[in-house]
Amino acid sequence: MMEEEDLEFVEELEAVLQLTPEVQLAIEQVFPSQDPLDRADFNAVEYINTLFPTEQSLANIDEVVNKIRLKIRRLDDNIRTVVRGQTNVGQDGRQALEEAQKAIQQLFGKIKDIKDKAEKSEQMVKEITRDIKQLDHAKRHLTTSITTLNHLHMLAGGVDSLEAMTRRRQYGEVANLLQGVMNVLEHFHKYMGIPQIRQLSERTELAKIMRTRAKEIEVKLLLFAIQRTTNFEGFLAKRFSGCTLSDGTLDDTAPEIEELTMEKGDLDQPKKPKAPDNPFHGIVSKCFEPHLYVYIESQDKNLGELIDRFVADFKAQGPPKPNTDEGGAVLPSCADLFVYYKKCMVQCSQLSTGEPMIALTTIFQKYLREYAWKILSGNLPKTTTSSGGLTISSLLKEKEGSEVAKFTLEELCLICSILSTAEYCLATTQQLEEKLKEKVDVSLIERINLTGEMDTFSTVISSSIQLLVQDLDAACDPALTAMSKMQWQNVEHVGDQSPYVTSVILHIKQNVPIIRDNLASTRKYFTQFCIKFANSFIPKFITHLFKCKPVSMVGAEQLLLDTHSLKMVLLDLPSIGSQVVRKAPASYTKIVVKGMTRAEMILKVVMAPHEPLVVFVDNYIKLLTDCNTETFQKILDMKGLKRSEQSSMLELFRQRLPTPPSGAEGSSSLSLMAPTPEQESSRIRKLEKLIKKRL
Repeated sequence: MMEEEDLEFVEELEAVLQLTPEVQLAIEQVFPSQDPLDRADFNAVEYINTLFPTEQSLANIDEVVNKIRLKIRRLDDNIRTVVRGQTNVGQDGRQALEEAQKAIQQLFGKIKDIKDKAEKSEQMVKEITRDIKQLDHAKRHLTTSITTLNHLHMLAGGVDSLEAMTRRRQYGEVANLLQGVMNVLEHFHKYMGIPQIRQLSERTELAKIMRTRAKEIEVKLLLFAIQRTTNFEGFLAKRFSGCTLSDGTLDDTAPEIEELTMEKGDLDQPKKPKAPDNPFHGIVSKCFEPHLYVYIESQDKNLGELIDRFVADFKAQGPPKPNTDEGGAVLPSCADLFVYYKKCMVQCSQLSTGEPMIALTTIFQKYLREYAWKILSGNLPKTTTSSGGLTISSLLKEKEGSEVAKFTLEELCLICSILSTAEYCLATTQQLEEKLKEKVDVSLIERINLTGEMDTFSTVISSSIQLLVQDLDAACDPALTAMSKMQWQNVEHVGDQSPYVTSVILHIKQNVPIIRDNLASTRKYFTQFCIKFANSFIPKFITHLFKCKPVSMVGAEQLLLDTHSLKMVLLDLPSIGSQVVRKAPASYTKIVVKGMTRAEMILKVVMAPHEPLVVFVDNYIKLLTDCNTETFQKILDMKGLKRSEQSSMLELFRQRLPTPPSGAEGSSSLSLMAPTPEQESSRIRKLEKLIKKRL
């Protein structure tokens, strides 16, 4: 039992004494030992085998046991001594801590006493030296006051001398004295809040002179004075850095140096680099700003004279020569106008970027409008006017082959030139607006708006296109009138295209190439011309088509041939007479196909027999998809039906309107009921083949 208890005790002890590798390594470093008993991996069996390697060595077992017991007793004594010693250490530590806390409290008390004594000593020193400090401050202020008064006396005397020398125009002496006054003025920067000092510092006599002699100022003298002043400011910038100048007295923007060129498209040129900032810019020349109205009024007068000269030159030189190579010629006066505008804008921005720039913008707006109306709109070829507006048709005679009052080649070129000029002015005005916004103060940008003037040039463009359309449209009117007065019921056979078609094509071939070549630089406006002409001509052609009554079957075939010929010519209109064939714009092609297809469908309905009535009405609804009774009435008139026949057909038409076109079954039944439409359809197909073959 005792052995088992001993073994359990040994196992528990080994479990308690099992240390981590880090702790064991630290112990070995602090207490190095070669004794196997101190090893962490101590093995009792191996240790005993080391002591008694052979059976003979067991003879000394009693001696070995005695040595181990002796060693154990010594270890027990050492452990007992250490444990007893540690019992007293805790009590000694607490006692030492209490003594340290008491010592710290005593130290804090002594420090507080020293601080109180130091504050009392400082207060005593302040009371002792108070009078001495007051005397020192009084001495320093008195010295500063005397120095400042001396400088003020020197500044006032220098300013008086400068005013006297300026009145006597002794500018050489002024230049010599000015540097001394500037040096004295440096001492007064911190006193600029005092009105008298600020009045002396502001280099204002020039402003007083201009206010007293405002009526005598004229623009050349004003510009000369400003130029000399800005040159002087530039000279100061070369001589001095300006680091002593306060921000409140400076204009921190230097004038932009730009080179003026008298070329078209000048406003498209890239920006030139700005000159280095001049700290002296505006320090003197700003006094001229209240008098810049003289410059603005002068530019108003000059621009008025320039517009009058443009008008006179146009009348003297006449319209520009026809141009078929490089597009419509832009009037040279518009480039001159915008170059002058840029010169004024740059010059005014160097003088001021504030309200004078707004006033100049107002002047620009005024003469942009005058140029648009006097030079551009005012020189468009005149047409006969009526209560309905511009019209040329009133000048035309209705008899085929008669003379048509149309624009000459020079007049067509003039209209194209005015259109190109208006387009150039529109684009350049937009650039001018952007340039003005760059030049003006940020707070005034919203007041720069040239949208109204751009709209004016857009109106000129629209008017020019409308004139070109009206001219060509009116030239085709006699031919259409001749078409409506032909005896279509007497046509016996289908031949080549009718004379009226040839006449229309002739007018198109005369006008369109001229317009296209003169609008080569503004292709989008030529496209607008084509679209507007198609929108005007096609409805008019259909209107005259309804006037052709009565129409026989052969006459309808001839009209269908003529309509197809006109359709092909209109589709080719944008590139007619041109060596370079371009595909017509899709928007234009869509308009022509839709309009002329309707005309073809009208003629196909006219060609169809009107009996049986139901078939005729259904074919009409299917081909034209038109629910208008008036249109149906016109087709009946073209067929030459009597009123009694028309009344029953109109009644049937009204009854058939709510019902949509029949489906496949209905159409087949209709075909069985009336074979005549099939025969008619065959004739239409043959006619279309004939048209394609002849084209």
